[in-house]
Amino acid sequence: MCKEVVEYLNLRPGSVVIDATIGTAGHSVEILKKILPGGLLIGIDKDEETLSVTRERLKEFRDRLILVHEDFRNIDNVVRNLKLGGVDAILFDLGISSFQLDNPERGFSFTNEGPLDMRMDRQNFISAYDLVNNLNADEISNILWSFGEEHWHNRIARHMVEERRKIPIATTRQLSNIVVNSIPEKARHKKTHAATKTFQALRIAVNRELEAEEEALKKSVGLLNRGGRICVLAFHSLEDRLVKVNFKNFSNTGELKIITPKPLVASEEEKYANPLSRSAKLRVAERL
Repeated sequence: MCKEVVEYLNLRPGSVVIDATIGTAGHSVEILKKILPGGLLIGIDKDEETLSVTRERLKEFRDRLILVHEDFRNIDNVVRNLKLGGVDAILFDLGISSFQLDNPERGFSFTNEGPLDMRMDRQNFISAYDLVNNLNADEISNILWSFGEEHWHNRIARHMVEERRKIPIATTRQLSNIVVNSIPEKARHKKTHAATKTFQALRIAVNRELEAEEEALKKSVGLLNRGGRICVLAFHSLEDRLVKVNFKNFSNTGELKIITPKPLVASEEEKYANPLSRSAKLRVAERL
């Protein structure tokens, strides 16, 4: 939803913008075109490998670009360290990027064999392997329900614990097969893969994504200049619910005006061209 994001950020030459989840610069080139000359883009990402790719892709804009290796939950520290008085727009494109998903070595995908990792920042100590092989069944079940809304969370968790007694669960394919074999036959053949919610839940838990999202949203409002906008792209109901609630709370206190009473979704053309956009929801608010 690049077109919609750039439109709703309400950019102009000279704007100072934070792309808090810059990834591989999916939105950044179009943002830079709108804010130049004189503008500045600060790109934040906690994945150093992703930042390396982005640094190369945006090298022609390096004079008006600052890339920061940081968790967006610390967005206030980034602004403080750069001595910015305030910013005109903030973008959060939540979830996982295709760059991360398509790399089997990162362990995010159940369709590719790889180590059971799922860390967005490889400097973190806890990986999906650690959770799956060390938590008890109740703890795993709670993660699968709380972060994945997985209907079969108890069965999957018990099956994981049983299987790891034989051999550690070390790869994505191992885990995927365990999940599929944990649920009834009739529940295995749906539009989405049976392991989708389990992988989502573990990824969110490993990276503490919802906790970071809420902290970053609360901090971001105070960083915006009056009239500045915050745009958030969410890709599942848990993310979107947090955005909706936080925007409403700040609207009630008179700090934000909600620009999109209902979230915007991708066009049918974009959904066809980019299947990952099918679940995208864009919410926008403006600083009062």
